[in-house]
Amino acid sequence: MTDAFRKKLFKKLGGAAVMTSPAPEFASDKWFAKGSPELVVFPKSTEETSFVLREAYSAGIPVTPRGAGYGYVGGCTPVAGGIVLCLDRMNRILEINERDFVAVVEPGVITEKLQLAARAKKLFYPPDPASLKDCSLGGNIATNAGGPRCLKYGVTRSYVLGLTAVLPDGTIIRCGGRTHKNKTGFDLVGLFTGSEGLLGVVTQATLRLLPLPPARAVLTAGFPTMKKAAAAIQAVFAAGFLPAAVEVADEFTLNSARSYNPKAEFPPGKAQVILEVDGQPASVKSEAAALEKLLKKSGALGIRKATTEKACEALWALRRVYSQSLKATGLKKLNEDIVVPRGRLVDLMDFAAKLQKKSGFPIACFGHAGDGNIHVNIMVADPENPTVQKKATSALNELFRQVLAWDGAITGEHGIGLAKMPWWNLAVSPETRELHRRLKSALDAKSLLNPGKFV
Repeated sequence: MTDAFRKKLFKKLGGAAVMTSPAPEFASDKWFAKGSPELVVFPKSTEETSFVLREAYSAGIPVTPRGAGYGYVGGCTPVAGGIVLCLDRMNRILEINERDFVAVVEPGVITEKLQLAARAKKLFYPPDPASLKDCSLGGNIATNAGGPRCLKYGVTRSYVLGLTAVLPDGTIIRCGGRTHKNKTGFDLVGLFTGSEGLLGVVTQATLRLLPLPPARAVLTAGFPTMKKAAAAIQAVFAAGFLPAAVEVADEFTLNSARSYNPKAEFPPGKAQVILEVDGQPASVKSEAAALEKLLKKSGALGIRKATTEKACEALWALRRVYSQSLKATGLKKLNEDIVVPRGRLVDLMDFAAKLQKKSGFPIACFGHAGDGNIHVNIMVADPENPTVQKKATSALNELFRQVLAWDGAITGEHGIGLAKMPWWNLAVSPETRELHRRLKSALDAKSLLNPGKFV
């Protein structure tokens, strides 16, 4: 990177927008891999983003886009050095429109901020990743993030109506719009959503909003075994219910959460199920009562029900400590966000128990049971030990191969990034991998945008 190139950036963006001695936080996300960028650049507009990408492309300098840095697969790790393009200063909610049911946002807006702003106008933005207080909407779009409510409401892709994106060579494109239906040409909005920063940089998004449900209820219950908890979840669907969210946690996760927050009222038993229903007050009251009876019939222990906003959030707080509590055990969690068909939920729990016994590693399972997206965490005591690394990789191989044999997926919401690259060839056919390569090459012939990742 030449001094002349640096001077161009300073002249166009100003010194405050260019970090010449990058702070350690810009070397990685929540995964362990690190890179060494030469510069971190903080654009404040689509035009500035276009300038940086255009100049970098012309000079052959790699650029790694970055949102809030809360990914779990190394997706924003600058493995090729060059520039980290940090979008966290593009953080304005430009519009919330009650008539059109849309929000127009910049990529650095924190997810919870949009949810609260929409709620203040009795509107609803459903996607709710666990890190919603910290993750940005641009990162959510890049990974097609989900969360508990995607069971009923769908993942991020279902809410992206229009995008402004900058291609690797600096070209600005606008696709989609603010209408809730649009079949004009290819689904370019869908192409960029979930593309992990490999095809372009989103600088503005028009997002679909819904009417805010006037009522909600949350039920949580313990079960004597994880198998019984999984069977109870299947019974909920078999009875014709479609909750907004269905979450589950196994014994290791539950015990870790109890130790981490001993004052919290976790349910008894070796597994926990959390259900949420929402809608009109009468229907919510009726559904919650029916679900309570169904859970009791399925062998639930210690059922608790909440019907006010404050009480519902208190029960969800039990769920939101799972990840932190596992970290607090002192073990390194290899967090795999695998997905299995709904009918395989009980099979997955059986397999995880067998894999734990075979590998010798504790395995903590929790997550979005309603859609089969379970976070299977292999807990490792000495991750730097080569022998331990080899055993852990072997356990991951077994997990991924079994999931794929069930027609599942190796990632449901975190993406491939760097962490899942060893299993990319296993998960995707040669023909489909070649199609990915062609799309990448068509938009980024020099392979300078987020290089070193799975394509």
